[in-house]
Amino acid sequence: MLQQVNGHSSSPDTHGKKPLREDLQEFLGREAPLHLLDDLTKVNPVTLETVLRCLQARYMADTFYTNAGCTLVALNPFKPVPQLYSPELMSEYHTAPQPQKLKPHIFSVGEQTYRNVKSLIEPVNQSIVVSGESGAGKTWTSRCLMKFYAVVAASPTSWESHKIAERIEQRILNSNPVMEAFGNACTLRNNNSSRFGKFIQLQLNRAQQMIGAAVQTYLLEKTRVACQASRERNFHIFYQICKGASADERLQWHLPEGAAFSWLPNPERTLEEDCFEVTREAMLHLGINPPTQNNIFKVLAGLLHLGNIQFADSGDEAQPCQLMDDAKCSFRTSASLLWLPEDPLLEALQIRTIRAGRQQQVFRKPCSQAECDTRRDCLAKLVYARLFDWLVSVINSSICADPNYWTTFIGLLDVYGFESFPNNSLEQLCINYANEKLQQHFVAHYLKAQQEEYAVEGLEWSFVNYQDNQTCLDLIEGSPISICSLINEECRLNRPSSAGQLQTRIERALAGSPCLGHNKLSREPSFTVVHYAGPVRYHTAGLVEKNKDPVPPELTRLLQQSQDPLLKVLFPADPEEKSQEEPSGQSRVPVLTVVSKFKASLEQLLQVLHGTTPHYIRCIKPNSQGQAQTFLREEVIHPGPKPLCREPRKALAFLREEVLSQLEACGLVETIHISAAGFPIRVSHQNFVERYGLLRRLHPRTSPATHSPSDVGHSEWSAHAEVPTLQPLLRDIFHSLPALTRAGATPGDPAEATPAPVHCGRTKVFMTDATLELLELGRAQVLDQCARCIQGGWRRHRHRKQERQRQAAVLIQAAIRSWLTRKHIQRLHTAATVIKRAWQKWTIRMAFLASKELDGVEENHFSQAPCSRSSFPLPQAQTQLLAAIIRLWPLGLVLANAAAGVRGFQRKLVVWACLQLPSSSPSGYTVQTAQEQAGVASIRALPQGSIKFHCRKSPLRYADICPEPSSCSVTGFNQILLERHELGHV
Repeated sequence: MLQQVNGHSSSPDTHGKKPLREDLQEFLGREAPLHLLDDLTKVNPVTLETVLRCLQARYMADTFYTNAGCTLVALNPFKPVPQLYSPELMSEYHTAPQPQKLKPHIFSVGEQTYRNVKSLIEPVNQSIVVSGESGAGKTWTSRCLMKFYAVVAASPTSWESHKIAERIEQRILNSNPVMEAFGNACTLRNNNSSRFGKFIQLQLNRAQQMIGAAVQTYLLEKTRVACQASRERNFHIFYQICKGASADERLQWHLPEGAAFSWLPNPERTLEEDCFEVTREAMLHLGINPPTQNNIFKVLAGLLHLGNIQFADSGDEAQPCQLMDDAKCSFRTSASLLWLPEDPLLEALQIRTIRAGRQQQVFRKPCSQAECDTRRDCLAKLVYARLFDWLVSVINSSICADPNYWTTFIGLLDVYGFESFPNNSLEQLCINYANEKLQQHFVAHYLKAQQEEYAVEGLEWSFVNYQDNQTCLDLIEGSPISICSLINEECRLNRPSSAGQLQTRIERALAGSPCLGHNKLSREPSFTVVHYAGPVRYHTAGLVEKNKDPVPPELTRLLQQSQDPLLKVLFPADPEEKSQEEPSGQSRVPVLTVVSKFKASLEQLLQVLHGTTPHYIRCIKPNSQGQAQTFLREEVIHPGPKPLCREPRKALAFLREEVLSQLEACGLVETIHISAAGFPIRVSHQNFVERYGLLRRLHPRTSPATHSPSDVGHSEWSAHAEVPTLQPLLRDIFHSLPALTRAGATPGDPAEATPAPVHCGRTKVFMTDATLELLELGRAQVLDQCARCIQGGWRRHRHRKQERQRQAAVLIQAAIRSWLTRKHIQRLHTAATVIKRAWQKWTIRMAFLASKELDGVEENHFSQAPCSRSSFPLPQAQTQLLAAIIRLWPLGLVLANAAAGVRGFQRKLVVWACLQLPSSSPSGYTVQTAQEQAGVASIRALPQGSIKFHCRKSPLRYADICPEPSSCSVTGFNQILLERHELGHV
């Protein structure tokens, strides 16, 4: 029993009668590092108290997600945390090489399921079971997961496929607000409580792109349409149309401002979920056009007016009950909105039709006031249930992909949380029954299966006493006698059933069950079931009638007569469908009760879950609405993703007792204990060898004589290798683990250098997550070495090929250059030979002429009077030779006797001057021979002193003769004057 100490809750049994604040101070003073533990399996020892302290420390540090072995624990912050679900964070988890090394988050679970689908590890299909009590945050978690998959699983390769992917993503996301508007309501524990269960199947194609989805619903709480508990509300959609309709729509739907409706309690409360425009926009994206939307909302308005119909007691059983005066207007409005004739509608509500006898005679019996109210409620529930199922079918037709196109799926299961109210009936029994089945699925999959498999494989295992709820399930659904079977039997009996009689039958037939409790002090007929989350008392009043869910046939026939287009679709005039969907309660055919339908759908759901790889998210609420005063923070923060209907609500308020009860109920401590002490990774020998056989490269073979290299390679990769053949390969792989451990250890950390825990069973290899990471690291190293080896070989081959090509190119280039050089040298040699011969000829001739002139060969001829050349006729050949000699010999003379410094332009100028002399008549010049001048030495003598150029006439005979006249004013040739002795100066 909880006590109040200074306004704060405390538990004397748990804390040894210490005030809770004192215990908290001790905890906060010495447990600072607890908020850094991302996994509860690292808490030592693993007890409820240490786990609770760790969760509390992380919760106070605004860290709301914590791993617990194979399960993710999600604490509801009860306040908006936008950065916790941002697109950037989605991208970070999706692109991370190892998402499990990031902080725990629902995105890490989503990414793990998505990568499992991509890796095609059997079973390929994945499922995520989001469980927890009402108000713990299941709906918000499912919504965030759908957004995550819509982002990461949409990777189109073209613009057209991009548009298709965007449309599918938008439709899938838009299904959430529609389903929540028509299926969620505000309860005592939660402002947005799902009043139905749903399994969302996200469909992926072969490229792991999300191309569609399918929604399957379970057990809609349709009784909420006509009956709401105190301080609770009806479905959100009714409040949306009353608050968000325009003025014209209010006139059309007969919803004036401030109108009061019996089925619309607490209309003054404004919630975030009351946004009408969001629902209409989502319906439009799903293919529901505005006229159809208007028709839907008009039918809902008709149901609200139907709830205002009240009947007065007639006082005579033979007379039908009449409408009350203030209900006649609502009756006419409801009939008008539903397009139903008024007289048949009133008759269907007032008079019951009974068929009896072999001839099926029809009897008409007036209904009492209570029966009239029941038939009115039944009509509303029938219309709303058909409307909800029709919306689900429309959503599925809009977002579901062709079965030929999708190959795998990821399932999101969001079911009702465990419920325990002051007045619990059939709805709570079915909801808690579903939670019991899911708890057993979790226990069987992770706790019992692990222990049994360890025992079969020969592992030494200290068994953990986990909480098995099979006894409770036997009480509810067991055969041959259980609570469900007794309730169904009461429905089949052709007699009225009383609440006290049903209680007596249950207590007598199931008295030996330890999960059946008794409350002798209760004045109302009831029975108590001890569930895994705690005992719940169920009232038997109205239990059988709710299980029958009788629909009077006259109500169905009346709705088939409606002229409303939507009601025509919901209630087609098909006799086969009518006989199939509306079985009479008095028919001899076995009645398909609510419990039977729910049990069949639940079994089908569990079959789907057994065919997938399940992942679990346990949602925990740190406090409930009953704890107004908390011992932590005092500020009031309005709720975020999962607020409650009742105020005030404390954000960051951690109530230890409530969290402890939830941890015990979900078996979280046993899960942590087994996950920490066991081996969560199990791989068959063949698959283990195929994947990690290459690690033998890191360790030399210990027994080469046992298996040769050729045999090892064949056994390693053979798909049908026998277990004895695999043992040497497994031994070699295990021998490489110490080297991997030493390689991955941090220097100076001896804990990291300890051998990785691994166990080889009879058919499987068992290891921890750390061992798996170590093996994957070693495998990556070997693959990296192999890749480097392949790259090195390829680069060596490419380098050798390029070197050979380079050498061949150099050889070809050298040969071509050699040939070109030889040809060029040959041409130069030929030209030099021609020039050399011409020069030699010219030199000889010029020497001959100079010698002949200087030695006085023509001395007598020149001493005479000069005469013209025309007087001495010469042959033509001699004339041409003489002209060439006369023209060219000064050039040779100048070049031969010029100073060594005459180069370049000066030398060219001399040549030009020599070749471009004017060809004037020699008669205009006075030619003096060398013999006429006294003191002239022989021209053969070497020049003495400097060489001077003067524009004076040469003493030589042919020096100034040029065949052509020159345009310049030069009248003579720059002659070379040797140093001479003037006779006059001697």
